[in-house]
Amino acid sequence: MKKYVLGADIGGTTVKLGLFTVDGELLDKWEIPTVLGEGSDILRDVASSCEKMMQKKNLSKDEFAGIGLGVPGPVRGDGSVDVCVNLGWGTKAVKAEMEEIFGLPAAVGNDANVAALGEMWRGGARGYENVVMVTLGTGVGGGIIVDGKIISGAHGYGGEIGHIMINTHETEKCNCGKCGCLEQYCSATGIVREAGKKLKENNCDTILQKIENLTAKDVLDAAKEGDSFAVDIVESFAKRLARGLSFISCVTDPDIFVIGGGVSKAGTIITETVQKYYKECVFGQQKASLFALATLGNDAGIYGCAKLVLSE
Repeated sequence: MKKYVLGADIGGTTVKLGLFTVDGELLDKWEIPTVLGEGSDILRDVASSCEKMMQKKNLSKDEFAGIGLGVPGPVRGDGSVDVCVNLGWGTKAVKAEMEEIFGLPAAVGNDANVAALGEMWRGGARGYENVVMVTLGTGVGGGIIVDGKIISGAHGYGGEIGHIMINTHETEKCNCGKCGCLEQYCSATGIVREAGKKLKENNCDTILQKIENLTAKDVLDAAKEGDSFAVDIVESFAKRLARGLSFISCVTDPDIFVIGGGVSKAGTIITETVQKYYKECVFGQQKASLFALATLGNDAGIYGCAKLVLSE
């Protein structure tokens, strides 16, 4: 019987790695730099680092169920990718290559999707099998899990929550090239953008007027202190996010929405305000969906990568 499993969350700057028992206990975690450019081989670097950890712990490959990989791009069902811009990858058979290099079964998923899987397994959504995770950072990402399995879709674009179009009248373009995406309003960048526009439009009585380089944290902190202008910005943000999540609910009917990313550090002001407006957008038992904050932080990816192997 296999005792251990490995998770590798591959980012453009670092690779986060974790050694787990098959029951989900994190035994060790570490990082290696993501070496890019001509002649680099990220998968070999990952395999080499894992082998060194095995030697350090005096563990045999025969004791391992495999290794899970999270990558920053859409992943097809066969574990291949068409492009991972941040890694300099074009079309690449990631699963097949990793298995050949490492000699263990490999499973591959989009980084946001595996983070959702991690939160389902050992985080804020533990105990549920129908989960939507939303990450609110510089952009808006997400992962959708139905009956315990990641929904990645035919082309690997399942869970791209940030690019749900919620405003057909928007004229400014999103980074994806469309206009009116959820990401334009509900990311940290979007919150600052909306606050900045309103500050220019109105001579508002708000503590935010005194802040030179405004951040989303500034807006959220001011709202928690009762600043009426900041409260209005947060309410507008919550209405838009709730509307976007209601679209997903009509398709997947989740038990729970888990909110992560930098913006979620504001705490329950996010979950409670979004849940309030979400209930106005849905019907029937959809109103019973729970809202919770993510709990695994930067470790969600490695937990999800490990679980991906065990699920397959």
